[in-house]
Amino acid sequence: MASRNQYNLPKDAVWFITGSSSGIGLALAQLIASHPTHRLVATARNSSKLAGLLTLSERVQAVDLDVTSEDSIDAAVNTALSKFGRIDVLVNNAGYALQGDTESALLPDGQAQARKVVETNFWGTARLSLHAIRIFRDENPKGGQQGGVVLNVTSLGGFAGFPGTAFYHAGKFAVEGFTESISKEVRPEWNIHFCLIEPGGTSTRFTGPDSMDWLPPHPAYAAADSPARVIEGYIKNPDSKKTWTPADRVAAAMYQVVARSKDKPLPMRLPLTEGAWQVVKADIAAVDKELEEVKALSLSVEIDDANKAGQFLINNY
Repeated sequence: MASRNQYNLPKDAVWFITGSSSGIGLALAQLIASHPTHRLVATARNSSKLAGLLTLSERVQAVDLDVTSEDSIDAAVNTALSKFGRIDVLVNNAGYALQGDTESALLPDGQAQARKVVETNFWGTARLSLHAIRIFRDENPKGGQQGGVVLNVTSLGGFAGFPGTAFYHAGKFAVEGFTESISKEVRPEWNIHFCLIEPGGTSTRFTGPDSMDWLPPHPAYAAADSPARVIEGYIKNPDSKKTWTPADRVAAAMYQVVARSKDKPLPMRLPLTEGAWQVVKADIAAVDKELEEVKALSLSVEIDDANKAGQFLINNY
């Protein structure tokens, strides 16, 4: 199975990055643009903003992309293919957070906010991932190596849930489940690979007004010691951001995990920052402990030979 996750990044690889106007997306786009032979399709809702952030050229293209619009997604992909004839690495980075009291989604405006964040964070990523599979398999062999890599940026919030961000987590957890499933569907000979990028606290505009929306406060959670209020205080405290990791360091690690994958197989998940790594490890340990505690009850529902189905899944996936 390890060989399935090895990938040889072409010297003239074409990178397609969503959400390239700020944060991790911009840092990665600038890194790829500085490479002497790689090519780049940097996308943003208003790609004109990229002109002052990237040195555009025949090798570096800026393209409009609204990930909530199927037509916009299809047009951006077609533009990339018309320009370069292929895509080698898709980075699904565009997205934003919705913070606040989850129960406020029962309000009309709150429900619209909740649906929008899931639509943005999940469906755009899913549609672009499916485009990538088709291109990696069917288009790339026409001009070189078959295959490619999808990096889906979910953040630590795609693995662990925190108070006050339930709908953000819903979208990011959906991306993780979708990615893990589709990675097991593609045939090995297609040379298609997936990696979930799970950054922790990163110095970006992610908590700013352009990247974070807020649900209206709910009176039942007004107490200062309510978990959502504690998290809110942390997010709004400027001092908390002083220890966050610079976006260019996260972008460099994202590039490295692809560039080194000829020798070191791509992981399914890549937590980035020490905090993210520690939270993932702690969650895994907690789940393992809980599984042991419920083992007798879990197995008590079995009937004769019923475990054959479970064993099939274990052996094959």
